[in-house]
Amino acid sequence: MTEVRPEDEVVRICQELIRIDTSNYGDGSGPGERAAAEYTAGLITEVGLEAEIFESAPGRASVVTRMAGEDPSASALVVHGHLDVVPALRDQWSVDPFGAELKDGLIWGRGAVDMKDMDAMILAVLRDFARTGRKPKRDIVFAFFADEEAGGKYGAGYAVEHRPELFEGATEAISEVGGFSATIGGQRTYLLQTAEKGLSWLRLVAHGRAGHGSQINTDNAVTRLAGAVSRIGDYRWPVELTPTTRQFLDGVTELTGVEFDADDPEKILKELGTVARFVGATLQNTTNPTLLKGGYKHNVIPESAEALVDCRTLPGQQDQVLEIVRDLAGAGVDVSYVHQDVSLEVPFAGNLVDSMIDALHSEDPGAKVLPYTLSGGTDNKALSRLGITGYGFAPLMLPEDLDFTGMFHGVDERVPAESLKFGTRVLKTLLSNY
Repeated sequence: MTEVRPEDEVVRICQELIRIDTSNYGDGSGPGERAAAEYTAGLITEVGLEAEIFESAPGRASVVTRMAGEDPSASALVVHGHLDVVPALRDQWSVDPFGAELKDGLIWGRGAVDMKDMDAMILAVLRDFARTGRKPKRDIVFAFFADEEAGGKYGAGYAVEHRPELFEGATEAISEVGGFSATIGGQRTYLLQTAEKGLSWLRLVAHGRAGHGSQINTDNAVTRLAGAVSRIGDYRWPVELTPTTRQFLDGVTELTGVEFDADDPEKILKELGTVARFVGATLQNTTNPTLLKGGYKHNVIPESAEALVDCRTLPGQQDQVLEIVRDLAGAGVDVSYVHQDVSLEVPFAGNLVDSMIDALHSEDPGAKVLPYTLSGGTDNKALSRLGITGYGFAPLMLPEDLDFTGMFHGVDERVPAESLKFGTRVLKTLLSNY
């Protein structure tokens, strides 16, 4: 029988996952993750492992399986991904976003970057371990969650609250948005995610006096809201470096010779190529208005109007930022949370970090590895409530000219097939040795 290596099937698994539409609109109107969960569970049970599918709501399905390690006394590791994707508008894409076309050596489709690529790598390695009888050193909990793209309430958040026994004994986790390469100062450098900003999705509701659109109205809710949104959107948050970001920038200075200047961050950011925007957003807090709603007729002044603001906070600054936003909003505007979640920052040190670096070096000797802060969030936030320390490590060696970070939630999302094979080998090495 011909040996099936994990890198031989990772591309197919990724394509098949992409072809299952799991668009998450954030309001429960999407198709849900059930079909992808059943496909995932099928790949797991096919190689003799047990897989549990559980739903938090109809169609909102997650999958978990546990692989026993050689040392039952060792702490378990959670290796997790999410099955949902953000929506894709077909007319904006040059290909079918759910076609998973293999073109020019790349897999095209929604989820190719975020994060069905990593799901496929996890499944390929899991299946290889099961087929060959290889045992990891410690128990590994493999989890594929629903709803990450809308904050995880129906996925990782539900699992942590209602099924914590699934993660018994686990102290560390790895997931998305880290381990990929960028070229900095002519040196291929892998960015290992050791921190992520806090999440504050805010609702602003401005109040005023309803009336006829033809009358003078000095208590106009729409005017009040517009001023609040303008002040919040235009506010210039100061540059503040967390320990993780400072360590990252020190590494960039070592590679490029360019020192960080808080008065001119662009000086060092332009050395980062395609990851400049990703990193630039981690130098400060951000508050971006994203939605406006008010009124119901052209000649009626409404008594209220509302806006949504996507606020991302540096570790430890969530309460402080909320107070500033409230001051900026001003009188007559209520500010409340739609959804909030914690920031995370963990050390760029320890046995797991050393093992991730060693696994990268096994395929790319001499490459530089730096920690960085993610401006977005991952399901590691939910797992942190169980005391689990999470890292972003979805290893990919990428072409220098591919704007990988720009394709998160972007149009024409795609990932090189060879990068998936590379990542699968790295992940196999990590899970074999840690």
